[in-house]
Amino acid sequence: MNLFKDFEGRVVNALKSLDVIKANQDDISFERVAVEPPRDASHGDVATNAAMVLAKPLGSNPRALAQLISDVLREDSDIEDITVAGPGFINLKLSKSYWQRTLAAMIDAGDQYGRSDMGAGSKVNVEYVSANPTGPMHVGHCRGAVVGDSLANLLSFSGFEVTKEYYINDAGSQIDVLARSVFLRYREALGETIAEIPAGLYPGDYLVPVGQALVDEFGTKLRGMSEDEWLPIIKERAIDAMMAMIRDDLASLNVVHDVFYSERQLHADGAKIIREAINDLTFKGHIYKGKLPPPKGKLPEDWEDREQTLFKSTDVGDDIDRPLIKSDGSYTYFAADVAYFYDKFERGYKEMVYILGADHGGYVKRLEAVAKAVSEGKSTLTVLLCQMVKLYRDGQPVRMSKRSGDFVTLREVVDEVGRDPVRFMMLYRKSSEPLDFDFAKVTDQSKDNPVFYVQYAHARCHSVFRQAVEAFEGLDLESVNYSTAVHDHICDESEIQLVAKLAEFPRIVESAAATQEPHRVVFYLYDLAGTFHSHWNKGKESKELRFINNKKPELSMARLGLVRAVAAVLKSGLSIAGTDAPLEMR
Repeated sequence: MNLFKDFEGRVVNALKSLDVIKANQDDISFERVAVEPPRDASHGDVATNAAMVLAKPLGSNPRALAQLISDVLREDSDIEDITVAGPGFINLKLSKSYWQRTLAAMIDAGDQYGRSDMGAGSKVNVEYVSANPTGPMHVGHCRGAVVGDSLANLLSFSGFEVTKEYYINDAGSQIDVLARSVFLRYREALGETIAEIPAGLYPGDYLVPVGQALVDEFGTKLRGMSEDEWLPIIKERAIDAMMAMIRDDLASLNVVHDVFYSERQLHADGAKIIREAINDLTFKGHIYKGKLPPPKGKLPEDWEDREQTLFKSTDVGDDIDRPLIKSDGSYTYFAADVAYFYDKFERGYKEMVYILGADHGGYVKRLEAVAKAVSEGKSTLTVLLCQMVKLYRDGQPVRMSKRSGDFVTLREVVDEVGRDPVRFMMLYRKSSEPLDFDFAKVTDQSKDNPVFYVQYAHARCHSVFRQAVEAFEGLDLESVNYSTAVHDHICDESEIQLVAKLAEFPRIVESAAATQEPHRVVFYLYDLAGTFHSHWNKGKESKELRFINNKKPELSMARLGLVRAVAAVLKSGLSIAGTDAPLEMR
């Protein structure tokens, strides 16, 4: 049940009954009419802008129109009070019986409460992390992994058919560098002394076991081969080893992809998919032969002062046209990007989301141009950029990792503070904003640590259930009809505030999914936890507000129903964030 959609419908029905609307019905649209929580909770439970957005097209005064709308809404028995505020906002205070029915509906919905059908089963591909398979995941990858995974969870919760995808960049020159770095460790494992890792190779100790594995498999055989012979062998083994490590690192963060798509697939069979993609764009009129002027500043690797095969990307929103085939007949890196999108589109995805690091800002327009050209405007491509993460310990910057050579690994962060604090805190700021991550703060057991505060609220809910079993001998919690129990009993203003906060959940889920901003869910969870903890503390001050009263079993069962709804929403929200909902915390 979505309270705000419910009252949006009631407001629209009230509007349709007005003579002024009937007289202008062909010129009036209700699309901008919204029902939302008021900015100040003391003003009411819900507010609508109906008079504000319709006054101008009707040639009416907003406050006068608001009064007309209010007169109709006053006939609604679920509305206890109506006030017109400011230039024409209409604030509604809802009846306690309505809140009780709303709570009962939440309880009946159980873990389905808040789920939406807005996606209508539409296929969405969310591609995230996609780090080069040349080493362990670092903390920058960590944020993209959490944002992408939580967004995929959110979209799935909202009715989309979601595929979580990882693009393996395993066809570039960096893989040759990886193989040569591994060959050095292979020689080291054979007993050679490697004084210093040459510049340009990967220095991290994580390659030592890969070199040893090659000795176990091949002995000294590889050392006697030419580079042309050993390079493809070591490439294959090195990529497999790196991807096994990456999968393990991601699993420690509770990130599991549905698809691992290798870039080498695009180059297989004579680059069949790349050729198909370019042929498709040629057929659609987006390809031509020409020369590009030299770009300002540093020249990119794929620029040539010769005629090339170019993508007319400026026709579909890009800043410059992009080369696809060089003058020597080889494909550019961008050609693989085009082919990858083409392949996704051919797999039936009409909506694609790319989660990239902040340093990939220059890719946004070119990828959007590819989507418009390949799909002819039939697909949506969204690029979300994750800003940098800075690590601190008690306010001091954290030093680099010894294992990786030059960065802090994802696994080190997870091992030190735990999966849940990492995931929650990576979402506790909008992904387009920089994030400071302090090891000490995320392990602090206080209100200042959001993940502890939210998880503790869920654990507190379950402590209430345990208290109820102790207070009422023979009580079977699962046999109680909570949705019936809440009627006529959930009446205190503090309880109603808690129900009102729970009622925001479906709206939060849909708005977060629509904007592709999973951080909205964790912000909401923190607010819900705060409302619950506040109500809990009032019970300490007043025995009449405590959840369990062994002298009033009916009231206790009703309040258990309220707690049950809080626990369900907290659990659903935490599952979207990819974190646990603990039953107890010590």
